[in-house]
Amino acid sequence: MQNLLENLNEEQTAAVTLANESALVIAGAGSGKTRVLTTRIAWLLKTGQTLPRNILAVTFTNKAARELVSRLSDMASFNVRDMWVGTFHGLCNRLLRRHSDAAGLPSTFQIMDATDQLASIRRLLKANELSEDIFPPREVAHFINRNKEKGDRSNMLPFSNDRERQFVELYKLYEEQCERESAVDFAELLLRSYELLRRNQVLREHYQARFRHILVDEFQDTNDLQYKWLELMADRGRSAAIFAVGDDDQSIYAFRGANVGNMRTFQNDFGVSTIIRLEQNYRSYSNILEAANALISHNTERHGKNLRTDLGHGEPIRFYLAEDDQSEARYLVDESKRLINEGWLRSEIAILYRSNAQSRVIEHALVRDGIPYRVHGGLRFYERAEIKHALAYLQLVDNVRIDSAFLRVVNFPPRRIGLRTVEELQDMARRNDVALYDAIDGMPGRMKSTINAFAQLIESIKNETRLMSLPAMIEVLLERSTLLAHYRNEKDGANRIENLSELVGSAKTFLAEHGIDEAVPALSVLQFSAEDEYDHQQEQAEAAAFPAAAEMTVLTAFLTSTSLEAGEGQPGEHEDAIQLMTVHAAKGLEFDAVFVSGLEEGLFPHSGSSDIPEALEEERRLMYVAITRARKHLYLTMAQRRMLYGYTRDNSPSRFFRELPPEVLSRVETERMPGLHERKPGVHGYSAPETISDTVSQDWSSGAGPDQVEIPSAPVMWRVGERVFHNRFGEGVIMKLESSGPSIHASIHFGSHGTKLLDLGVARLVRLN
Repeated sequence: MQNLLENLNEEQTAAVTLANESALVIAGAGSGKTRVLTTRIAWLLKTGQTLPRNILAVTFTNKAARELVSRLSDMASFNVRDMWVGTFHGLCNRLLRRHSDAAGLPSTFQIMDATDQLASIRRLLKANELSEDIFPPREVAHFINRNKEKGDRSNMLPFSNDRERQFVELYKLYEEQCERESAVDFAELLLRSYELLRRNQVLREHYQARFRHILVDEFQDTNDLQYKWLELMADRGRSAAIFAVGDDDQSIYAFRGANVGNMRTFQNDFGVSTIIRLEQNYRSYSNILEAANALISHNTERHGKNLRTDLGHGEPIRFYLAEDDQSEARYLVDESKRLINEGWLRSEIAILYRSNAQSRVIEHALVRDGIPYRVHGGLRFYERAEIKHALAYLQLVDNVRIDSAFLRVVNFPPRRIGLRTVEELQDMARRNDVALYDAIDGMPGRMKSTINAFAQLIESIKNETRLMSLPAMIEVLLERSTLLAHYRNEKDGANRIENLSELVGSAKTFLAEHGIDEAVPALSVLQFSAEDEYDHQQEQAEAAAFPAAAEMTVLTAFLTSTSLEAGEGQPGEHEDAIQLMTVHAAKGLEFDAVFVSGLEEGLFPHSGSSDIPEALEEERRLMYVAITRARKHLYLTMAQRRMLYGYTRDNSPSRFFRELPPEVLSRVETERMPGLHERKPGVHGYSAPETISDTVSQDWSSGAGPDQVEIPSAPVMWRVGERVFHNRFGEGVIMKLESSGPSIHASIHFGSHGTKLLDLGVARLVRLN
């Protein structure tokens, strides 16, 4: 037993060996929280305090779940498959599959990722003859998802004006469409699961009795509905102990619905008396940690902690003030080349920025010098068009009544099925309240024959592959659907064909990871007991208690897995290339050398946070995350003049510079900036300071007041009530200004065009005096 604890420090040991009670573990960056989580589970099992089937572990990414399971498997011979380990969405999917009848869903329900959801909303708007200009699909999706994450159905929402009424009606129509198509979006997975547990007392008490230990990673990123779901599972601590691990200083996803206040709510609701702080950092030198500690101390709403390390001071943090964004990019590339020449791997160098738009000039400089780089946040594998086409065919083989899949490939590759035919089929389906497939028989003459040929193709593929394994089925489907032939005839189709081939490989990986024999037919049924593997007597008892327990085919399980994977950001292959990404995307990663660029007031922190204390604290947490990504080298850069979104503006240094201890900073002087110190004052009256202490001590405040926002893309101040002109929509009036993650949005009423929600960093507005 001692071997389990020998590599832990005092704080980690206290967390791992904690008594059976709900507790909060404040885990600082680089403090070994994954080790604590896995060792805590191993400790509970080895000391006989619980069984694997009594453990529920919630992570925020599938990658983290796999890492947790892998580490546990290495630590001891536990039957980890008896545990429930996964993301909130993955666990809710598992629950709904097992009890689909009780949840009001078919066992073959399909999961829509964000792209599928937008396509579904566009179909809904078209079916109801509504303009996408008046009802932008992304705005509709945001409205629906935001309310689902609050636990609100369409029939629960009030409205105070006609616009709100229309959105509520769209939400209701969307619910009905998803019900017809047996489709579930990501927000629905959680809401439907929560509703099932809330209303079904027998089911709820069953899982409360089963899961005696609930461990939650990244607790600071939970939203309100996720917290309510955990409350039901744990029965407010009466049935289970919740071991919550998180860091309120790294809560940076408020724009996605994350509520950092859930940590304090958890303390109150569950009577938490034990708070353990993991403050020993194993990642960074002390100069980096001292900067992070000093910065975050300016936030008031936090539990408080101070990171420390035994690695030594390390080199000072380097600060570079560039004349413009081109000079900044030049410095980033030159310094990266210097590190590479010293032997550092390119993949261990990261360039971070607040907004994606900043990457353009950096990429240009990297390309010019022929340095390999990778931008995080590009299209992921399951989001690529050719893969989504193939998955749509597979969905139809699994269930031909999935309308979203039907519409995606009914005429792809092209098979002379015109838009008018598809619209007639949609009208027929809507009139009869049936799926598109079931409406084919009612189609007139030639239209029926062309659509029917497609339906027969799907049926023939299904019959031909009925006894084939999943990889073999995919290979046949790619040929019979003519997807491969289509891309062979495309000029740039080779990469797409390689991706389609990789889909076969991903199916094999899926089978191996889930212990499914590769010879098992894709359409054969898998029982959930094959996953859970707890004793036969328990399995029979559960089956008797819940006769509607769901089952799925190998194909359905694979499609479910791909949907869940597509719904989260994943790092790609770790090739030896410099890593470019937003600070948000860098969360959870670490690098030997980190450049944090664009540290200018109005850009980082974002202009929308200037007059909102909560938003400014989140911006500071974001900077804290950026700093703590660095292991050995940290660089902070800014440009006095920057072109962004087509506008050039003069900048003043970020207020965050003034919050860093001067003794850990070292200003970089270069010979590539002639005339820097002779620059004339810009819109902020800024002239370059001579020393780093001057830089961090001057007061550059934007002077933005209530109901006004200074956007980072142009040196202008927008106010509610102002008249503006837009090239497409004409004259309008700003009705509302709001911060939405990395952007500032304005609701602008354009007369006959209605009200539009525009990103002020993209929309080219002209002020009308």
